[in-house]
Amino acid sequence: MSQAVVALGLAAVTASGCVWYVPALADLRARADRPVSRRAAAAACLSGWSTAGIVAVLLLVAEAWWIPSAAAVAGAALTAALRVGAAVQRRREMREAARHWAELSRQVPRPGARPSRTVVAVLLGAGLAAGSATAILRVAAGPGNGTDWLAAAAVPAAVVGLFLTLAIAHTRTAGRGAADDTRRPR
Repeated sequence: MSQAVVALGLAAVTASGCVWYVPALADLRARADRPVSRRAAAAACLSGWSTAGIVAVLLLVAEAWWIPSAAAVAGAALTAALRVGAAVQRRREMREAARHWAELSRQVPRPGARPSRTVVAVLLGAGLAAGSATAILRVAAGPGNGTDWLAAAAVPAAVVGLFLTLAIAHTRTAGRGAADDTRRPR
């Protein structure tokens, strides 16, 4: 096969590769509007496609096969190096973005405010203790008429229910307070 036929095929493939190298060129022209890793990947894409174009021209101009082959190897090495560098930079950017999001997601408690979880835990613990104490006192009081078993079960349940209601009310009011704090300018 002659070099002209290979050059024609390579030129056709290079021309059809515009779906990759035109957006890459736009990324490079955008400069600081694009992340560094994206611009490096765009440079790798452009170097790869320009290598294909240069090899097509060298196939037409040079008589020896080693000249276009050497250009192809050098271009492929440059493209691979740029692409690996872009991948490393992308990984750095992802770690940095993850670190920034982790810092943003941390909530700083207000000074002097008790954390809501502690208050809810105390309310639930106190409710369970009060309900248990009520049940123990009812049983320790001794048997009475036939409705004592109902009171022995209902009164502790009502006490626990009261404390559970207080805990729910506290979480709702604490949630509203936190939402109001986020809307207030500092």
